[in-house]
Amino acid sequence: MNRLKKRRITAEDLYRFQLVSDSRISPDGRHVVFCVQRVDKKTEKKHSNLWIVPTDEGPARQFTFGDQSDSQPQWSPDGREIAFISNRGDEKQSQIYIIPFGGGEARKLTSFKGKFGDFEWSPDSKKLVSMFCKKDAEEIEREKDEQKKKLGVVSRHITRVHFKEDGEGFLPKERWHIWTIDAGTGKGKQLTDSEIYDEWSPRWSPDGKKIVFCSNRAKDPDFDRDAIDMFMIPAGGGDFRKINAPLGIKAGPSFSPDGKWLAYYGREGRGRWWRNFGLWIVPLDGKAKARNLTEKFDFNVSSWTINDMPGSPDMMPPTWTKDGKRIYFQVAHHGNTTLKSIALDGDKRSLHTVIGDEGVVGEFSFDKDQEKLAYFHADMKNLGEIWWLNVDSLKSRRLTEINDTLLQELNLGGIEEIWFKGAAKNDLQGWILKPPGFNSKKKYPSILEIHGGPSLQYGNFFMHEFYYLAANGYIVCFCNPRGGQGYGEKHSKAIWNDWGNAAFSDLMAWVDFIGKRPYIDNKRMGVTGGSYGGYMTNWIIGHTHRFKAAVTQRSVSNLISDYGSSDYNWGIQRAFRDLPPWEDFANFWRQSPMKYIGNAKTPTLVLHNENDLRCAIEQGEQIFVALKKLGVDTEMVRFPDEPHGLSRTGRTDRRIERLKHILRWFDRYLKR
Repeated sequence: MNRLKKRRITAEDLYRFQLVSDSRISPDGRHVVFCVQRVDKKTEKKHSNLWIVPTDEGPARQFTFGDQSDSQPQWSPDGREIAFISNRGDEKQSQIYIIPFGGGEARKLTSFKGKFGDFEWSPDSKKLVSMFCKKDAEEIEREKDEQKKKLGVVSRHITRVHFKEDGEGFLPKERWHIWTIDAGTGKGKQLTDSEIYDEWSPRWSPDGKKIVFCSNRAKDPDFDRDAIDMFMIPAGGGDFRKINAPLGIKAGPSFSPDGKWLAYYGREGRGRWWRNFGLWIVPLDGKAKARNLTEKFDFNVSSWTINDMPGSPDMMPPTWTKDGKRIYFQVAHHGNTTLKSIALDGDKRSLHTVIGDEGVVGEFSFDKDQEKLAYFHADMKNLGEIWWLNVDSLKSRRLTEINDTLLQELNLGGIEEIWFKGAAKNDLQGWILKPPGFNSKKKYPSILEIHGGPSLQYGNFFMHEFYYLAANGYIVCFCNPRGGQGYGEKHSKAIWNDWGNAAFSDLMAWVDFIGKRPYIDNKRMGVTGGSYGGYMTNWIIGHTHRFKAAVTQRSVSNLISDYGSSDYNWGIQRAFRDLPPWEDFANFWRQSPMKYIGNAKTPTLVLHNENDLRCAIEQGEQIFVALKKLGVDTEMVRFPDEPHGLSRTGRTDRRIERLKHILRWFDRYLKR
């Protein structure tokens, strides 16, 4: 049989990819439930359903059906039912549903008005604990009156500084609180309440008698965002008590099997973004101090490796072994996200790599006996599928093939990983993606891609945008300059109160390095990036004329006007001597690309999203107007209704339009 000739990837393939997420193994270890998201091209809506795959033999099969969003599946501890969140009854109001695994229809458990967050079954399978944020009373009232509903919001009375959030819009007056829900009747009981404080990450104790959660109980949480603590409350409600632990961000609290300890992720101190997140443990009796088990290791306990398909995989809570002697956790390091475990002594010899394959480990879960492990895994050539691991033998096997048919059609080109020296003789990691049909004797135009964050990393994760540009004849180069995570605290701290210089030096060292490759045409180099990558693109065009074209995306251009206009609002000052602009104007201006825009000559396309609350659209407008005034070739493309994350989660037709504008601009200046 003749093999079909493979084709190059297209922008429209975004309609064909199906995204795998939310995998959870059954208590008996025989099945894994997960979600598959698909796009309806006609309506531009994204739908997701639950799927089931056996861990021994057999294909994956669809478990729920319909054009709705089914997500966050959770097995009951007895393995008989699966709870999940769905908007099948009302597109704008999701509820918790429960479906029997043995067969039968899903039943609607709740009839709440508001938004559900994380939830978990009680150990006896009789209740759920959930984050829930009620809908504001005036919004409920408006929805009851058709005329008021038609007229919409009359005004917004804002009293808190953190009043908006990218991807969410204006925040409600109601806060996130902890509820328990009877799994039989759906009756809910609110355990916490406040007009000022939110609570999140609820988890049951092993005996089902207590619930732990996180909350910021500072006098004004919006002005002390890192003052997060853990609290424990009786499962039936009542007074809660604070767990003593060092000041700083905390997340993912998890009880030890005997209920005497908590494990959690934390970063000690206020505003120290450059510090690694660590894995901590703290005794609940208060007789010993909390300890950072990963303090001796200069790595970041995190799942964050960037891609543009499902987004970064979920960070799973610390998972204890049955005997309580070890803890499993994810680490983002050197372009990979791995799964590790460590003993409670935190000794270097006790650190084990459980899954260290090149790529990214996302959601993971164990069966009741901890003999089987199900996990999400992706790499450069695969968007992500469900895998199974035998815990004793460490032998793994892929369970799903959701995107295999599509991927087998595609010639993605070749990828080369490189370590090189940065401007300060520092070790840096980068990748060179070559087009399909690459010919080493030809000269190619190249595009430098710069990641956002800045506290993130590029790595061995599928990037549709990169493959799309390579498919159109470009060498795509990307690396992890100083400022990101994944390479230790010194690497991350290098840009502290110096956002432009260290990263710029590293990026130019990378350009020098790749420019020596015989197949690189140094006269046809382009540069692009989004968010902090957009900031760096703006910085680059004001500091060098080396690039023939640039595309700056959802960028920051002026740190002074960014203060207060971003949903980070005042918090950005943490990275700049922790002073506001009116007390440190020269310092903010020194690190603003707008200060240097008068030097720009590079033709630059400005892309920005009109609902971007992270980097307000005025940041892109400033760059566009300045370049116009300077007589530099420029255009602006705006995407209505889209938040900061358009390139990952936006409406598919807009994602495609964005890619085509990027390609159009680079083709104009790098290929003619």
